[in-house]
Order: sequence, then C-alpha cells, then structure tokens
Amino acid sequence: MKKGHILVFLAAALPGLALAQGSETFQCSHGDLQRRVEILHETEMSVPCEVHYYKDTEAPGEREVLWSATSQAGYCEEKAEAFIAKLQGWGWDCGPGEAQESMPDETDDTEALATGEDSADDEGE
Repeated sequence: MKKGHILVFLAAALPGLALAQGSETFQCSHGDLQRRVEILHETEMSVPCEVHYYKDTEAPGEREVLWSATSQAGYCEEKAEAFIAKLQGWGWDCGPGEAQESMPDETDDTEALATGEDSADDEGE
C-alpha cells in the first residue's frame, strides 16, 4: 500500500481524537509567551493517539497536530517528551498543565493528515 493511501486511511481512522477521552497536558512559558502540548487518546488505550501543539498567546484556539500513531504504543509519549525537552533546551519552562477546552480550528485535519502536512514525522507501517 502506498504511503498516500495509508495516510488517507489514517485520516479516516483518527477524526474521533478531537473528543479524546484521555489526555496529558504540558504547559510551557517563556516570558509572556505560552505554549501547550497535549497527548490525546481516543480511549484509555495508548493508541490511537495524537500530539497537539498550541501557541496559546500568539494564536489562541489554533492547534497543530505534530504526531499521531495507530499501532505503536508509547509513540506519542516519546515524541511529546522529546519535543518538550527541545523547548526546555531553548529556554522554555515546561511542566504539567491542565487540559483546556479549545474550539477546533477552521482547517480540516483530515486533509492535513491525508497530505502529511502536519504529520511528517508520523509512525510508519
């Protein structure tokens, strides 16, 4: 199966993550700037999952889907932890945060997943 077909399949399988039942949130600050990283799970299982990134002070309510996984347990957690470590290396102060209600942005995540725009670093098959 071609990568494009796999991404289209993933796009069809993941839209329910917007209403995730389980999530872990990290809040980062650097001066007056705020960032938020969330690991979202559709169920209590570790997959499927997505890592969402918010620039709360510059673009409130807008999110980026940095990574997603459908079969590799721990993938989203590993990617989120590495990303948070990178932010801290750049001088950001990060720690556990509270999940926030956010309205989905106007863009269709299904299209982004299908084109691979937001998930260039996704797990492969």
